[in-house]
Amino acid sequence: MFEHKQQELLPAKQFYFRMLKHSSFAAGLIIMSLFVGMLGYHYYESLNWVDSLVNASMILGGMGPVDPMKTTGGKIFASFYALFSGIIFLVIIGTLFAPIYHRFLHKFHLEFEEEDSDS
Repeated sequence: MFEHKQQELLPAKQFYFRMLKHSSFAAGLIIMSLFVGMLGYHYYESLNWVDSLVNASMILGGMGPVDPMKTTGGKIFASFYALFSGIIFLVIIGTLFAPIYHRFLHKFHLEFEEEDSDS
């Protein structure tokens, strides 16, 4: 997926395309996660779609639910959705920062390798 440490640094245009692919994947994860949350709140708590979206967005964003949970199923769903959201948050951050981190390390390695060959 990423270039090997002995290969040249990826040109800027290709790096931006890689960032676009990773950002698109992260956006897809967010949309999928919101959809799962909306379905759960709509099914377990009988909230309308807009309220389900608000609650799913707030939990996914780390703020917590807006509406209090009234049913046992809703409370169980909300607890698992909150755990799921924390893990998804870490996956999204990793997905977005992996190309940047790799490019930084790759460039650092190339510069270090050039210094070794000069001496």
